[in-house]
Amino acid sequence: MNEPLAERIRPKTLEDYISQQHLVGKNGILTNHIKQGIIPSLILWGPPGIGKTTLANIIAVESNRPFYTLSAINSGVKDIREVIEKAKKSDGLFTQKNPILFIDEIHRFSKSQQDSLLGAVEKGWVTLIGATTENPSFEVIPALLSRCQVYILNAFDKDDLIALLYRAMKKDEVISQKKIKLKETDALLQVSSGDARKLLNIFELLVASEDKVTITNKMVLEKVQKNTVRYDKTGEQHYDIISAFIKSIRGSDPNAAVYYLARMIEGGEDVKFIARRMLILASEDIGNANPTALILANNTFQAVSVIGYPEARIILSQCAIYLANSAKSNASYTAIGKAQQMVRETGDLSIPLHLRNAPTKLMKDLNYGENYQYAHNYSNNFVTQEFLPKEINNTVFYEPGDNPRENQFRELLKKRWKNKYGY
Repeated sequence: MNEPLAERIRPKTLEDYISQQHLVGKNGILTNHIKQGIIPSLILWGPPGIGKTTLANIIAVESNRPFYTLSAINSGVKDIREVIEKAKKSDGLFTQKNPILFIDEIHRFSKSQQDSLLGAVEKGWVTLIGATTENPSFEVIPALLSRCQVYILNAFDKDDLIALLYRAMKKDEVISQKKIKLKETDALLQVSSGDARKLLNIFELLVASEDKVTITNKMVLEKVQKNTVRYDKTGEQHYDIISAFIKSIRGSDPNAAVYYLARMIEGGEDVKFIARRMLILASEDIGNANPTALILANNTFQAVSVIGYPEARIILSQCAIYLANSAKSNASYTAIGKAQQMVRETGDLSIPLHLRNAPTKLMKDLNYGENYQYAHNYSNNFVTQEFLPKEINNTVFYEPGDNPRENQFRELLKKRWKNKYGY
């Protein structure tokens, strides 16, 4: 049997679909859409191997609609127009329900390709379902995005992935004939990185040549290392490589960073995907230790968006090397995390009266803005006053990193605030 295990046990109904209960559960939004017979154009956003294609197929089947599919990797505007013409001709043959056009990896479509979909979506010739691993706010043009509902598919948790393995052992006609014991699953889940398709491909590889198999962590690591290409040849290392790339920059190793950059370039990775990750890193891992890093990363994103391959590789390399060699600090990242946690725990605390806006007489009569001290009226444009709500005054969110620039910040904060924040 040549068909992969992931295809053989692909769910056919919502009842068989594992996870995403917020969408396909008893009261899930997509479940309700199907019951009502109203399927809007939508974008399914989630990590690879989470079941986006499967869900699109199920929606088409359960809503009794014709189903057309395109892959953004190998489809052009001509292919899109041909499918739309077919959809227009079939419209009305299925109880007046317009066909579904599923586009996998829609984030890889160019602006002109996405533009070619607008008319068909607007006129209702097709119901568009796009699948993407990238934030659609960045990768789908506003005109198309405004005509679609965006639904987020969450990564599988451990229980979901183990349930998939037991389903394969029970329902697949080949696997079910074998005596398989899942003694240990940690390594199997780890090497699959939460990707269900990858998990099932590895699982099939492990049990293919044996009728009686006991899955252990040691056995998984030994066999997977010997057969890496077999389960990764379709590009499923996408997230492993970008992870290694980012961690190499964070770890200040420009050689490793350039190596993983080359791996992505040779694999045809989207230049904007790479540049966007460096833009995030410039703030998350470098921040105020070197604010210029964010400027360079942003300029890199703008430049590669205009230039593209092959020259974009030079700009990406320059940026990666600069970021890797830069001083590092995650102080800004940590600070906003602490502040958000405080907001979640304490809710909407009252703003101190002296900081409140007072545009009306009533507000002034209520002492809004009274006793506020205008910093520019004081020496060095600073005056000691309380800015946080009284319930959390003296709380420290920002702790400067140990680098030359933020050490200067620390000394300045000590000078200004004395012992208030413990700097």
